[in-house]
Amino acid sequence: MYPDHTPQRAVEVHQPTPIPPPVVHPASVVPVQPNTVPAVASVVLPDGRVVTGYAIDAVRPEPVAAKPAVSRAAVNVALGGVGFLAVCGGLLLLTSFIAALTAFIGQLIILAAVIFGGWIAVQVLGTRGHQGGGTTVNIRKAVIKRNHFHG
Repeated sequence: MYPDHTPQRAVEVHQPTPIPPPVVHPASVVPVQPNTVPAVASVVLPDGRVVTGYAIDAVRPEPVAAKPAVSRAAVNVALGGVGFLAVCGGLLLLTSFIAALTAFIGQLIILAAVIFGGWIAVQVLGTRGHQGGGTTVNIRKAVIKRNHFHG
């Protein structure tokens, strides 16, 4: 397995230590005497055998504690509170929407005023600049030759 020039090593073998099984102590059984001695009952089976033993009552579960009844007034108050909170939230959203819509309409009015004011300014200032530098033509004195005006 190893070549001749490889030194041999000592191999140590470890054996597993067995784990002892856990010790199970049986639960102590405390005999309880019944309050009364039950009656002995005998039952005859269909094949003729007789079985005798004590009749044991069926174990009855503990009765479940009855839930307290919820009054209709408490239910109505709770539902009314939920409805009131829903209405308040809806009114808050409605007033926020109306405020935002009012601000939007105000901004649109301001924008229209700025645009219209700018247009008016261009109309007024634009005509003044062309009045002094333009040429006035008196049509009554003009002579029309071949669709041209000559003064």
